[in-house]
Amino acid sequence: MELSSLMLDLLLAAILLGIAIRSLITPDLFHAIVLFMIFGLLMALAWVRLGAPDIALAEAAIGAGLTGALLLDTIGYLHRYH
Repeated sequence: MELSSLMLDLLLAAILLGIAIRSLITPDLFHAIVLFMIFGLLMALAWVRLGAPDIALAEAAIGAGLTGALLLDTIGYLHRYH
């Protein structure tokens, strides 16, 4: 494995860990949802780096896309009725 490839993988893992922790500790629900969606997209990139494009597509579609849209819709309802 080349050094540049290893550095990219380590950087991606560090960013994923940082976003995961930040999304768990943020008090604002909207920011947590946006961070969750970013995490899903970066996780899809990690799956591509691991050589699993089918899982990457599922992660991008379900993890970041569908779940993110449902969570944003839910937070809209919470703000409307709260």
